[in-house]
Amino acid sequence: MSHKFRPQTIVLSLVAGALIAALIAWRSVSFGTSSGDETGSGPVVLAAASMHDALEDAADAWAARGHARPVLSFAASSAMARQIQAGAPADLFVSADEEWMDVLEENGLLVAGSRGVMASNSLVLIAPAASDVTLEPAAGFPLARVLHGGRLAVAETQSVPAGRYAKAALVYLGVWDSVADRLAPAENVRAALQLVARGAAPLGITYATDAMSEPAVRIAGTFPASSHPPILYPVARVMAGEHPDAEAFRRFLLSDEGAAILARHGFGPAA
Repeated sequence: MSHKFRPQTIVLSLVAGALIAALIAWRSVSFGTSSGDETGSGPVVLAAASMHDALEDAADAWAARGHARPVLSFAASSAMARQIQAGAPADLFVSADEEWMDVLEENGLLVAGSRGVMASNSLVLIAPAASDVTLEPAAGFPLARVLHGGRLAVAETQSVPAGRYAKAALVYLGVWDSVADRLAPAENVRAALQLVARGAAPLGITYATDAMSEPAVRIAGTFPASSHPPILYPVARVMAGEHPDAEAFRRFLLSDEGAAILARHGFGPAA
């Protein structure tokens, strides 16, 4: 598949690179000791932007057990996977799709046998909270007409999981061609969410969990699960990671307690 040049991709790479540099700096500073790590910081977790709120809560719960709090960094799964490929100092990776995890696994960058699925999600059409638009996605639904000349906020559709799911659903439902030139592409799903929350776009496509996290938007419709690949969140240990708590925190995320935290944020079961 060919990839068009996109200025926002360069910006995203620079931002993700800055985040990784900050993580390196964090690890170089001593804050005392905890859980066997000489810096006192927890394992570094690079994760999909849509996992932000849930993983922050999971990190708090882990720290409450007496462990060093994990160091969390969020961006598009594509950006994080590329940073790991470039040698980022990560211990764990949480992706919003299986494909980016496959890329890392195929390149020998994951610890064998450490991969597991944490949760699932659904894809929704969102509108500003004050909007009265209700539009249930179905074959041939009038999405372009309801935009009323505005743009549809989506995560970048070539590489970012949320954008790829969105494009797959729109193609499946036969409306992609009517909106392909009316997109407002964003670097990740949370950025697409904010375009709608700020009123910069009349409609957007995000995960259900993102819509739940933002009071300035409302769900206008839910895409059929059959219209796109299953939205799954795998987690795995990164081969280059060395933190002694990495495996234990991975197991915590996959445990019943971890599942309960994810469920409170609207994520579905891993099955």
